[in-house]
Amino acid sequence: QLVESGGGLVQPGGSLRLSCAASGFSLFYYGVAWFRQAPGKDREAVSCIGPVDTNTRYADSVRGRFTISRDNPKNTVYLQMNSLKPEDTAVYSCAARYRDCSFYVSDMNYWGKGALVTVSS
Repeated sequence: QLVESGGGLVQPGGSLRLSCAASGFSLFYYGVAWFRQAPGKDREAVSCIGPVDTNTRYADSVRGRFTISRDNPKNTVYLQMNSLKPEDTAVYSCAARYRDCSFYVSDMNYWGKGALVTVSS
């Protein structure tokens, strides 16, 4: 399973780091993506990181502000979020796909339950 942590309330312009920890399996051969869903909106892909070669992808809305990384010995993927905006408010979920980095919900093999990020003054 995947478990997210690090969500919370932050002021506009602030930073948060989300963690996605795997248990019961190794993330080493998995690409991991972060998705988010704001109230009343569709789920959207935010970022993903590939297995082994750690290739990364970002949505246009977060490129330059968010950074995805992985720590294989800790079996964890991170999403560093800087310069946060109110429109970043959403439930953020991580998901894993075997041997690939993907932005498609239907491609994922494992999902976390999500962590709420609220950006507000």
